[in-house]
Amino acid sequence: MKRFKALDVFRGLTICLMIVVNTPGDHSFTFSPLLHAKWHGFTPTDLVFPSFLFAVGNAFAFVKTRWGDKSLSEVFGKIVKRTLIIFLLGYLMYWIPFMSWTETGDLAMVPFSETRILGVLQRIALCYFMGAIMIYFLTNRQLLIGSGILLLGYWLLLYAFGDYTLEGNFVRTIDQFVFGDAHLYMGDGIPFDPEGLLSTLPAICNVIAGYLVGKYVIDGGVDFKKLAKMLMVGTGLLIVAYFWDLGFPVNKKLWTSSFVVLTVGMDIILLSVLIYWIDLVRKPVNFNFFEIFGKNPLFIYLLSEYLAIGMHFVRVDGEQSLFNYIYEKGFSWIGHYFGSLAFALVFMLLCWAVGWWLNKKKIYIKV
Repeated sequence: MKRFKALDVFRGLTICLMIVVNTPGDHSFTFSPLLHAKWHGFTPTDLVFPSFLFAVGNAFAFVKTRWGDKSLSEVFGKIVKRTLIIFLLGYLMYWIPFMSWTETGDLAMVPFSETRILGVLQRIALCYFMGAIMIYFLTNRQLLIGSGILLLGYWLLLYAFGDYTLEGNFVRTIDQFVFGDAHLYMGDGIPFDPEGLLSTLPAICNVIAGYLVGKYVIDGGVDFKKLAKMLMVGTGLLIVAYFWDLGFPVNKKLWTSSFVVLTVGMDIILLSVLIYWIDLVRKPVNFNFFEIFGKNPLFIYLLSEYLAIGMHFVRVDGEQSLFNYIYEKGFSWIGHYFGSLAFALVFMLLCWAVGWWLNKKKIYIKV
């Protein structure tokens, strides 16, 4: 089946922004559009993760055509294997190198009892698994109905068994019961995981939406009429999200249903714009830079995360991390905010260079 460059570019653009957002030279000096909303609300950065899940769904539009020649056990085996690999890589990412620096400058082992169970890659793995099962067994109409049930059911659960605050939401209650406080993310000051178990349910809908849109795009190609329909649907979803926000606030950390509708609508519009620039204008815009990321997306993302982890762990002169040392010596002179951004851009370009080399050698690593 013919691949659509716009889908690869969309995926690559998402990975590129993920790396820039995740690796500023100094998180304390980051331009506000490159920060997540503190709680309710939305920033451009909040679109990155749901867009990656949307891109995972896009890929299913191609993968499903190959499922027809395989038995259920073979398909299910591959789905489970990939789910476990992605989940394990994500879990190890928060544990490696299994040691941490103490305040006295010594190394101490990080016990399993203090490891974070959930996270970004873990959510991708769970959404991949559930999305794959639903896409395999359900028709497009059933997928739409199932997505509606997930979004409305999630709204009902959060409304009935808690509130929409950081301390009182039902997502946190479930995670505390299943995993315990020691296994949860502590970045918000209390045990709460923004990639919680319950909030993974609505995130599955981002994958389903990506599949349905991807299938619509690749079936019969694209033209202006199809593009107009996509833009209408995307705009309609933005309107729905606006009104739903009044009763169920847009919140990335809770992954609220209104957040799903908003991000899906924005992704459809963004993909429509890319299709127009790449496939429908007389002089297509060259997006090869982002396509490099799209050829090895998960590998490049993993590379960026593990490289950053290694740089934070290695100490220079026994005190400062290699990450901070490079930033302060090479970028801080530019200014706090612009230096921090410059570091992130250079780090991203380093990862891109690896992707460029892999693409040149026609090496495509499937995680």
